[in-house]
Amino acid sequence: MSEELDQAKEAMARAVKALDQDFSKLNTGRPSASILDNVKVDYYGVATPVSQVGAIKIPEGNLMTIEPWDKSLLGPVEKAILSANLGITPNNDGSGIIRLPFPAPTEERRREIVKECKAAAENRRVAVRNARRDAKNKIERLKKDGEISEDEQHREEEQLQKITDDFIAKIDAALSVKEAEVMEI
Repeated sequence: MSEELDQAKEAMARAVKALDQDFSKLNTGRPSASILDNVKVDYYGVATPVSQVGAIKIPEGNLMTIEPWDKSLLGPVEKAILSANLGITPNNDGSGIIRLPFPAPTEERRREIVKECKAAAENRRVAVRNARRDAKNKIERLKKDGEISEDEQHREEEQLQKITDDFIAKIDAALSVKEAEVMEI
């Protein structure tokens, strides 16, 4: 396999990995610590991820708890979660633990989440197609410069299309799994 195909494959793999990260950050009504990945707490003047200031646990199917190691951070953690606009209201009962209840989403909300999933998948499909376009341009440039023959160009482009189709199929499969998960009651 040529260097151009390897580079395209790496870019496409990054797009699929990014889709998994996009999906993990969606609030589907099920607790997941990755939902808090982008939530930063002001910890002595430094914006610090919530996961680094306390223990995140999921004791029940629809509840997440955060227990800050420094109890003085209860207020700032709560404030950070509210300002992150995650659609989750933290409960602080003063016992040193913040509870995040995840209510089951309504049918309408689940449909909105599926739309968000589809949009994220389409963005990643575009990234895959952009990687294909870049690799195809490089292959055409090699042919134009006389470094490869027309047959080699044709073989490379066929391989590139197969690789592209495989990654698009991976994205579609991930989307259908996520869709089924979201729509499950």
